[in-house]
Amino acid sequence: MASVRAARLVHLLKGKSAGLIQTFQGRTSFGRNVFGCPSRWQSSMSAWVIDQYGTNEVLRPSQEVPVPAVTSATEVMIKVHAASLNPLDIAMRGGYGAKLLQLRRSPVSVKDRPEFPLILGRDVSGVVVDCGSGVTHFSPGDEVWAAVPPWKQGSLAEFVTLTEYEVCHKPKLLSHTEAASIPYVASTALSALVNAGGLCRDSSSNKRVLIIGGSGGVGTFSIQLLKAWGAHVTVTCSHNAEGLVRGLGADEVVDYTAGDPAGHLEVMEKFDVILDNIGEDTEEWAMGLLKPWSGSKYVTLVTPLLLNTDSMGLLEGTLNAGCSLQTKAIQNIISRGVFYRWGFYAPDGPALDEIRNLVDAGKILPVVEAQFPFTQVPQAFQKLEQGHARGKTVVRVAEDDDMQAEELVQSIRTETPESEQEVQETVKQN
Repeated sequence: MASVRAARLVHLLKGKSAGLIQTFQGRTSFGRNVFGCPSRWQSSMSAWVIDQYGTNEVLRPSQEVPVPAVTSATEVMIKVHAASLNPLDIAMRGGYGAKLLQLRRSPVSVKDRPEFPLILGRDVSGVVVDCGSGVTHFSPGDEVWAAVPPWKQGSLAEFVTLTEYEVCHKPKLLSHTEAASIPYVASTALSALVNAGGLCRDSSSNKRVLIIGGSGGVGTFSIQLLKAWGAHVTVTCSHNAEGLVRGLGADEVVDYTAGDPAGHLEVMEKFDVILDNIGEDTEEWAMGLLKPWSGSKYVTLVTPLLLNTDSMGLLEGTLNAGCSLQTKAIQNIISRGVFYRWGFYAPDGPALDEIRNLVDAGKILPVVEAQFPFTQVPQAFQKLEQGHARGKTVVRVAEDDDMQAEELVQSIRTETPESEQEVQETVKQN
């Protein structure tokens, strides 16, 4: 345990010294306290909402958002301590996937459930404050984390309600701020690598995996997960992110800004799985990097499904995307003997149990690039829109979590007698 806590301390301290964690102090505040548990007479809460799709200007703070009460036997209400942003939040702010997501929210009639006001935010770490009568795995007071499905109201709010199957107990070694950086990218990576890529803890040993775009949220998480499973991991990223991805365990790193990344990758041994976080023209040169006729798989997280349904309508857009997937899959299996697949986020609370165990064992560390207070959600979106992410952007909904995190760091320093050199060795071993 001492070595795990020591490794985490070094991660935190190195992040601060490298400027990976930026804290932005806000000067404005909501008019009411957003940190207390809901009382029986409290009908509204504070949240950041949008009333139309657009740029950052559509974000607005509101104190009159209805509290998402527990309405079914399997639901739990969570007091949000921290949330984090993903590129999907920027896309959804602009209307990405609006038609399909609204259909998912209200399958019978889109008029049954208003589209606005809409709360963004897909990651949450917090405390359970209420449970449905059928909930068996959680009780009020439990610290939990979860990924909020895109068709549900998000976590940039005082409270969020999810089913118990979408929620998992939070890792004990992480503060809420750190924990909020993981669930959505973990769920997305697990869906892509396991469901589409065919990898798992028992089948990844010595498999060669290429992660295209490895310094963002999904990439930094996938590196650590694959290394914990025993895979050989190659990553593409920019030069100034090389230290980060190598520190997370990447075996080989290719700088895509230093010339022709395809040329550098072609001289390497071919790969069993490619995880593409970038899209664009990547498929044109990356398919040839897979081992032919050996069951290798190309998994891309950049698909045209939601874009097609937005532009063509639900039926035509879905059919068009399906035909595109089928055509590419057939072409690649016939010409190279490789599988072409799309990866999607899939809600799976129980799957986060394994991730929690890996986190508490020191095998996966949170990668937080920037933190913002709840009063500066638009600034957090601006930070994410700048691109070139080095981990996640987190929003502190409950500011008291900062004090808890600082106390934890101090306790680690007190309880860990190793010298800095010994701690560095611990990190390498993990």
